[in-house]
Amino acid sequence: MEKDDLGLAVRLPGRVRRVVSLVPSLTEAVAATGRELLVGATDWCDRPADLAVTRVRGTKNPDLGRIGSLRPDVVLANFEENRESDLRELREAGVPVWTTVIRTVDEALVSLERVLTVACGLPRPAWLEDAARAWATPAPARRRRAVIPVWRRPWMVVGRDTFAGDVLARLGVDNLYREHPERYPRIPADRLLEGGPDLVVLPDEPYRFTAGDGPESFPGVDVALVSGRHLTWYGPSLVEAPRLLAKALGGPFRLRADE
Repeated sequence: MEKDDLGLAVRLPGRVRRVVSLVPSLTEAVAATGRELLVGATDWCDRPADLAVTRVRGTKNPDLGRIGSLRPDVVLANFEENRESDLRELREAGVPVWTTVIRTVDEALVSLERVLTVACGLPRPAWLEDAARAWATPAPARRRRAVIPVWRRPWMVVGRDTFAGDVLARLGVDNLYREHPERYPRIPADRLLEGGPDLVVLPDEPYRFTAGDGPESFPGVDVALVSGRHLTWYGPSLVEAPRLLAKALGGPFRLRADE
């Protein structure tokens, strides 16, 4: 009997052969390490692009009956991305569920190793060591203060204890809302810039911010458009994330008053 990141006991078979993943990041991680194990994934699990497995709807509304019919040796989940009520129902039906808790880069590296080697019985992949090396560089001395919206209509931003916030902090960007009591608070548009940020970071997921949709709301403030996958996913993307995010953060732009 093993324990997942929540400390819950998970009864795993001697050899894991069938895995259903309810988290896009974990799907990509397993696919890069032992693709043959994956038999099911959510509709949002779009990496790798050629992954041919049974789809079980979304992260928040999984088809529990379909998951059960796949006879998984383990279902991979996350405390934030999946609903506890769904995971509890799977457990009560006798389906082993391994739940991850990932709020920092360090937690991601540890949790991913346990998911792959303990929950899935795979060897530790080389890409995980590459990711650890990529994030071993000290944070830059120069710091910037930022607002990180993840949705609009209504506006929602990154708050406390989030993976994205830790990623940016390691790259020299401090989240203005890191002390907010909520992890993803709704902030009225006219209050978003109250803290006087140096920068607004706009990812392309979950809301798809673009040069024509988002920056116009922050006149006079530097805006960085970044990859949502590299900002919020934990998996093989961790290897290139620091380099690509640092490049995007180093080249923010401002819209002119007439744009």
